Amino acid sequence: MVYEGKRLVSCHCFFLLTAKFYWMLTLMQRTHGQEYAHSIRLDGDIILGGLFPVHAKGDRGVPCGELKKEKGIHRLEAMLYAIDQINKDPDLLANITLGVRILDTCSRDTYALEQSLTFVQALIEKDGSDVKCANGDPPIFTKPDKISGVIGAAASSVSIMVANILRLFKIPQISYASTAPELSDNTRYDFFSRVVPPDSYQAQAMVDIVTALGWNYVSTLASEGNYGESGVEAFTQISREIGGVCIAQSLKIPREPRPGEFEKIIKRLLETPNARAVIMFANEDDIRRILEAAKKANQSGHFLWIGSDSWGSKISPVQHQEEIAEGAVTILPKRTSIDGFDRYFRSRTLANNRRNVWFAEFWEENFGCKLGSHGKRNSNIKKCTGLERIARDSAYEQEGKVQFVIDAVYSMAYALHNMHKDLCPGYIGLCPRMSTIDGKELLTYIRAVNFNGSAGTPVIFNENGDAPGRYDIFQYQITNKSTEYKVIGHWTNQLHLNMYIQTTTLTVSMSLSASVSLGMLYMPKVYIIIFHPEQNVQKRKRSFKAVVTAATMQSKLTQKGNDRPNGEVKTELCESLETNSKSSVDFPMVKSGSTS
Repeated sequence: MVYEGKRLVSCHCFFLLTAKFYWMLTLMQRTHGQEYAHSIRLDGDIILGGLFPVHAKGDRGVPCGELKKEKGIHRLEAMLYAIDQINKDPDLLANITLGVRILDTCSRDTYALEQSLTFVQALIEKDGSDVKCANGDPPIFTKPDKISGVIGAAASSVSIMVANILRLFKIPQISYASTAPELSDNTRYDFFSRVVPPDSYQAQAMVDIVTALGWNYVSTLASEGNYGESGVEAFTQISREIGGVCIAQSLKIPREPRPGEFEKIIKRLLETPNARAVIMFANEDDIRRILEAAKKANQSGHFLWIGSDSWGSKISPVQHQEEIAEGAVTILPKRTSIDGFDRYFRSRTLANNRRNVWFAEFWEENFGCKLGSHGKRNSNIKKCTGLERIARDSAYEQEGKVQFVIDAVYSMAYALHNMHKDLCPGYIGLCPRMSTIDGKELLTYIRAVNFNGSAGTPVIFNENGDAPGRYDIFQYQITNKSTEYKVIGHWTNQLHLNMYIQTTTLTVSMSLSASVSLGMLYMPKVYIIIFHPEQNVQKRKRSFKAVVTAATMQSKLTQKGNDRPNGEVKTELCESLETNSKSSVDFPMVKSGSTS
């Protein structure tokens, strides 16, 4: 018995491969040798595929790098958790078991493409005419798993690559994290859906923040690739349509930055010193390195960072550079921590989680120990006992996209459930009409689902397969040497900011919607809160001080040369902004419990 690609041949055969299958089989063979060692496979009546960034990109030609404990392991375990819950639910897909085939994308689009060929093998018509056994008998081929739908991927670039092949075989795909606006194109990505909103909504929310605060002169910064460039493009387009916001510079971080690249970007941003607000659509690593470069340039307090959901409320980008990040405003799809998943994940051990082929590697990384002679870690590291426990012997915080992974799996399950009700009424188990699931028909049911998700909010899709935009607005704050991301508002079709400014003598509270904010800027009502940048110093023993100017004078609001937030005088042309007034306004921050 010998393996060749996905083919199990019961005799000693020689292969005369025709050109039309050579490319496909070559790719399959490249990943087959350790296929089952690098995938999770659970049997079921209906099999769902899963794509997760279990490992980071490898260096110097190696496809896979370090383990990603949260983005990889937490998320794939969320899929397994959801599958368990659905299979136990007597009212959802009763007498039908869901199985899985989960693969590692290694955070690389080309590698993910090779891996995803596993999902389409059952649909590829095999030409056995060129396969001969030595005794003349026809070969026997193993039948690969028929994948009915795919959960994933994470990165937009990976989802785009995978979507291009899945659509050819009419396999529906639901992503839990890909937000690039490009994926909303239903003519190119017609089998793609997502439970997270596209960046076009996020860009609108960021424009609303900038406009509500009256900033009219900003710079943009994007990581090279679909996510960063599409996000900045959407922001620029929306700001043009609304008017009143000028882009000083649009800078791009190369995919493979050279030494000194981030220092060069900071210098470029400082060439327009009055454009202090920087709109960032960048990946986590690029954010961290930009902040490091700003810190090296001694620019604490100069930049007003507005970060997209790739920054969100993450600790890693701001670690060891808290002062340079202070005051940053970030955005994140509205989410909730799932208590059931916490209980599930904390109970995972080496003994009860053998189905996860990467869990032993996670165990070593999580507890800083080594598992026997086959462990990957240095021999000087202590041996694992197996008695370690998650959250007791290691830090644990639920990864932010767990909720969306669960919602993506349930979306697929509800679509299959509704499909079964229509095609197999009263039938126990799968009826003949669902023995082979029509992907195009399943897609129709996916787009029609409407249920309360794991966070209690409705899970629905529009005609492009996009989820509605619901965001929380955060600000990174330092109070008495402690740091936190504080929720300062939310966005659901319009902006609502709740800013509380505390000093030793004055507390001002406001609740701003986008429309009210604009009214405050352009109508003779209470004028915008103005802060002196020289008082926004990075001294922890001083309180945050604000000068609140209440003005109802019509002349102040109608003068063309009014002082504007973000250090600019309102003018007609962006080019003239740099030569005007250098007064500036900082974003208000909570300073609870501060002392003079």
